[in-house]
Amino acid sequence: MQHSEKFLAIVEDAKSRIRETTTDEVRADLASGAEFRLIDTREESEWNAGHAEGAIHLGKGTIERDIEMAVPDEGSKIVLYCGGGYRSALAADALQKMGYRRVYSLAGGWRAWRAAGLPLDPS
Repeated sequence: MQHSEKFLAIVEDAKSRIRETTTDEVRADLASGAEFRLIDTREESEWNAGHAEGAIHLGKGTIERDIEMAVPDEGSKIVLYCGGGYRSALAADALQKMGYRRVYSLAGGWRAWRAAGLPLDPS
């Protein structure tokens, strides 16, 4: 997908304040049994077409509204992903502004997750 310059500029601005994680780091967390919440920030149609095993869906348009019910502990580790790591970076920035301290955006998003062979929801 071709993104506009202005969209990329706000994503780069957000990325200057957030932390990203990689599929290798997530794989290590899964293997060690580390506790974290995996949140898919894509649109509902994208979620319905397939998503990561164990993920919950809080789309980019609603995550700020719904995060406190889904993850009430602001100290919980949260890994966000979208299609390519752009929307999740924006969502991570917003969650940090809301007081969440351990928020990560998955570099490469859903595409990277699938390419890495990480587990997919079987349904």
